[in-house]
Amino acid sequence: MFGQRITQPTWGKLDYLAQHIEIGKLLNKEKEATKWVDDFKQRAEKAGDEIRAKIGEDATVSVFESYDKQLYVFGNNWARGTEILYQVMKLKMPEKVKEVALKDGYYTLSTEVLPQYAGDYIILSKYADADLSFQKTDTYKSIPAVKNNRVYEMLGNGASFSDPVTFEKQLAFFKKSFLGN
Repeated sequence: MFGQRITQPTWGKLDYLAQHIEIGKLLNKEKEATKWVDDFKQRAEKAGDEIRAKIGEDATVSVFESYDKQLYVFGNNWARGTEILYQVMKLKMPEKVKEVALKDGYYTLSTEVLPQYAGDYIILSKYADADLSFQKTDTYKSIPAVKNNRVYEMLGNGASFSDPVTFEKQLAFFKKSFLGN
């Protein structure tokens, strides 16, 4: 065994919820894991229906993150709640985001092009020690979602995890942000 290359051939092969069922199998808790996944999906789908009814079926949502001195936009499978928003809730991402962030999961941006990737609503994942100076720029302030108070800020710390506790917090955050409950 010493010196052999160990690979993870299944990483990324399962969707973000199916991996929890697999973990449940390993822990001899498949039934509990399956029950949680089914319940979570049902609650997230219901919230997605309510959100789309409120904001409109064609409204778009972008997920940005400020980390260190970088800005990122995320596709539909790079944590920060993207799996919930796009896969389960069926909210739409802007076409420009689809073009650059679906394959790799994320895309690095500069402040100058941020408006091109901004949806009608923005989820902004922020780290306390990140460079947030972009929020003071005229470019950022001119984004319609910013002007219309449609930017929902969540803590970056922990937003990149994909465990049930994080998913529950993100679902609650999205319901409160979009629906007020």
